[in-house]
Amino acid sequence: MTIWQFARRTHLERTRAESLVFVVGSTAIALGTLFAVAWAAGMGHVWARVHAVQPIWFLVALGAEAVAYVGYVMSYREVSRVEKGPEMPVRDAVAAVAAGFGAFVAQGGFAVDLHAFRETGLSDREARVRVLGLGALEYALLAPATCIAAIALLAMGVAHPRPALTLPWAISVPIGFAAALWAVGHRSRFHGKTGWRDHLAQGLDSIYVLRCLFSRRRHLAAPIGTAVYWFGDIVCLWACLQAFTHGTPDVGILLIGYATGYALTRRTLPFGGAGAVEALLPLALSWTGISLAAAVLAVFAYRVFNLWLPLVPAALGLRSIKAAADADLY
Repeated sequence: MTIWQFARRTHLERTRAESLVFVVGSTAIALGTLFAVAWAAGMGHVWARVHAVQPIWFLVALGAEAVAYVGYVMSYREVSRVEKGPEMPVRDAVAAVAAGFGAFVAQGGFAVDLHAFRETGLSDREARVRVLGLGALEYALLAPATCIAAIALLAMGVAHPRPALTLPWAISVPIGFAAALWAVGHRSRFHGKTGWRDHLAQGLDSIYVLRCLFSRRRHLAAPIGTAVYWFGDIVCLWACLQAFTHGTPDVGILLIGYATGYALTRRTLPFGGAGAVEALLPLALSWTGISLAAAVLAVFAYRVFNLWLPLVPAALGLRSIKAAADADLY
């Protein structure tokens, strides 16, 4: 088997040993990236922050990340049943969410999501629309919140973050939402087409799904769950920053740094974002005025709670998904 063939195997096709190879590789990439950023920050400054750490904040980070996962499971199940879709059992949703955030899925968590929605009985196209809708739901809450924070910071004329970081959020988000709302009204033009038109139709249908989640009271668990997810994950990062800085920036500044560091959300990135998050998030936080030495340590601790500790439930979730898939073959 060539390296390319090995990399192309799905999470359902890999053995435990092969998955372990991906975990080890992801760990090496993440640690190597963090070391490079720490070197840029100055190892002396980094060690000084280590010696002054207040570990009590790590308990807050652990609890916040647990809350985040609960919120994501809520959203996940609601996205499945929108537009008279099937009810996904809690156990299946927990397994899919945990596995999708794991560091051993080369195609990103959305590959797990696609399989999970198909297993509920949805067609391939309907499953893809829901996967896209799930991703859109994440941005539909994070982007406007960051936009509002950026506008507020621009109005106050703060020195950090600079307009080069806040202006894109203040301008592009309203334009993007207006364009999406206009386009979704024309989605029927592309139904029944092939090629790029069908891909565009699926994207527009996912925005329609998003509109249903927000406009229908019975589906409000989806946006509420996503809000809980973002709240828990951001509080986790905030607590890790508190551990090394003994005081973090206000919520608006932290939100700008967090959202910029997650230009792509973690579930869309291969291997749970290993390497990408470790490179982008400390730099984004430093652009908001936080010390790079503190930022790199905070991100390291945050990723322990956000990615590495959840590897055990992620592995159990993947095993559950594989067992269900094998059972379907018989």
